[in-house]
This record gives sequence, C-alpha cells and structure tokens, in this order.
Amino acid sequence: MDIATWRAWSWHKQGLDGSLAGQDPAGVFGRIGWARSVGGANPYLTLFARAGIRREQADADVLALRIHELPTARGCTYVLGADDFAWGLSLGRAAAEATAKILDKLGVPRAELEALESQTLRQLEDAAAAGEGPLDPKQLKDRLGDAVRSLGEEGKKKGAATTLPTALGLLQADGRIRRVPVNGRLDQQRYGYTAWGLEPSSLGPDQARGALMDRYLGWTGGATLKQTQWFTGLTVAQTKTALADAGAVETHGLWMCPADAAAVEDFRAPGEEQIQLLAGTDSLFLLRRNAADHFAPEDQDRQLLSARLALQADLPDHPIVDRGRIIGLWQYDPGAERIAHWLFNAPTPAVTQRISEVEAFIRDDLGDFRSFSLDSPSRRQKRIDALNAA
Repeated sequence: MDIATWRAWSWHKQGLDGSLAGQDPAGVFGRIGWARSVGGANPYLTLFARAGIRREQADADVLALRIHELPTARGCTYVLGADDFAWGLSLGRAAAEATAKILDKLGVPRAELEALESQTLRQLEDAAAAGEGPLDPKQLKDRLGDAVRSLGEEGKKKGAATTLPTALGLLQADGRIRRVPVNGRLDQQRYGYTAWGLEPSSLGPDQARGALMDRYLGWTGGATLKQTQWFTGLTVAQTKTALADAGAVETHGLWMCPADAAAVEDFRAPGEEQIQLLAGTDSLFLLRRNAADHFAPEDQDRQLLSARLALQADLPDHPIVDRGRIIGLWQYDPGAERIAHWLFNAPTPAVTQRISEVEAFIRDDLGDFRSFSLDSPSRRQKRIDALNAA
C-alpha cells in the first residue's frame, strides 16, 4: 500500500473524514483516542474537527464529569471519557509512585507522605461538606500548615519544592481526589482540588495494559512496536504481552487489530478534498509521533525559520491537513483575530472555507489558541511573522 493511502487510512481511523458527526465528546475520545491537554486548546479543536462540537458543550461535559482531564499513560494528562476514568487512572499510578521515590531519597519517609495524604483528603472532604468547593494548592498549604514540608534547594533541583504536590499526585492517581479547572476551561492550567472517591478499576495491571494496547491500535489503525512503546510507556516484555492480550497481528510492518488488518486491504483513499486545521498535538500525529510521515515527498525539505519541518519529532506549528497529508501550517494571531498560515500550494476553495470556519470558531469560542499553558501571543509572534512571510 502506498504512503498516501496509509495517510488516508489513519485519517479515517481518526474520524477526520466526517464519520463522527453527531458523536458526543466522550464518544469522540473513545473512538479516536484521549486528547493531550497540557493547558492548551487541543481538546477543543479535536472535538470541533471531528464532530463540530463547540466549547460550551465540551465545558458542560467536563462539569458533568462525562469527560475529564486525568493523568494516565506515562503519567501524562489527557482528556478522556467517563468509561475510561478508573482503568485509565491506573495506568498513571507508576508515575505518581516514581515521584514518591524521589522524595524518599530526599529524606521523606512513606509514612510521612501517607499522613499528608490523609490530612489533605480530610481538608477537601470538609471543604466539600461546608459547600466551599475545590481548594487550590495555596489554600491547601495554608490549611495543612506544618504537615507540608519544604524540601529546600535540593528539592527544587529535583522538581519537588514541597511534599504537597506528591501527595496530591498520589491521591489523584487513586481516584480519591480530582483536579478541577478553576474556570471550567480545559485550555487554562489553573486548578483546584476536590474529594472524589472514584471506584477502583476492576482490571488488574496486565488487563489494563492489554486494554490500552487494544484501544491504541484501534485509535491509530496500526503502529510499529517502537511507536506502541512510546505511547504506552511499557517495557519490551510488557508490550509483547499486551499485544498478545489484544490479539494484535503484524501486517505491512505494523501491529494492528485483526478487524483493521482485514479492513485496510479494501480501503481506498477518498477522491475529494477533506480539509482540517488541527493542533500540533492532535492524536493523528501525537499517538505515533510520526508527523514526518504526513508530509508528501515533495514537501519533505520545506523549512521555516531555518528548521526542516520533516526532521522534527513534534510540529513547531499547527498543521493544515488534507486526507492525512500536511499541506500547510498555521498559528492564531489574537491581535488581528485571524489565522496566520502558510500553504505549500495555492489555496483551493475548500481550504479557504475551512480556514475561515476554524478562525471563527477560535475567535468566538476560545479567544486564542494556545499550544500549552505558557503559550502566549508574544511567545509565538516570531512564528506568526514567519508564517505570514512564507
């Protein structure tokens, strides 16, 4: 199968061909994969691109706990649907434990951490009972007093200024508390914490890893062994076990679900344009970190600000895509309320229309389009200027 058809197959599996119209947010994430958040706007554009879902609906589903941002695979935060909360959280437990081991080396015994966890949970339960709502880290630290220990300069070097973040991470990994965005939005990284009490997953560690592998292969439509290891964070032995548990088969150099291995043989790329503007962290690219595969051969040497685009593991700008092929790059310029873009070829009416539609969505629903929490118009101005110049 040629690379253009493979790109279109991934596009189809990611629901970017219109096949997810009418789905709710949890349904979209269940079908195409959990959306990477990091305080950026990717989850919103993920939903808009696949199903036309606006921010108001996404925020309502966050409030109703139909979707939520949680630490899961590799300890990274993703937005996922309610059916995946418990077993998804279990996948991130090892990352929380790793932080606890760092504190142990800094002289913080596990018994001290456990005592802090108990006191933190009690404070959050009392706040909820009193109708106070979520507490932010400063409020918690003030209420916990001496129970929170400062770890000095050595702790700062290891990313642990105090013991509180580790206690919060352990509580969240167990589903005893959850982190709540202070203004209800997924693209701004300011949080409070509230007691939760999520029922633990019924899946054991091996079962959870097998479930993740089954989902991952379905989301991507197929991946190499190295790609599966990057996303799942599993060892070689765990990866092979998870592949076997998922019933995966190897074909065309990729591991695939049996149903996809059969379906891909009859798949044909659409003949008409299907244009989308996506975030650089969209699942189409991030799940396999294979952005280079989405450039056509004639675009492999394209550069922006002296960097060859196809050589970068992660895209420096957001892509404009047609059936899986990257045909341009974009950034949002909030000062001008427009999308700055660079198209590799002359725009077609379909490209122009989609840019206008996404521009209106960002302006009306989001106000700006940050890649991550610390992104800002001033930080990206150099790239906006380069796109305009290109």
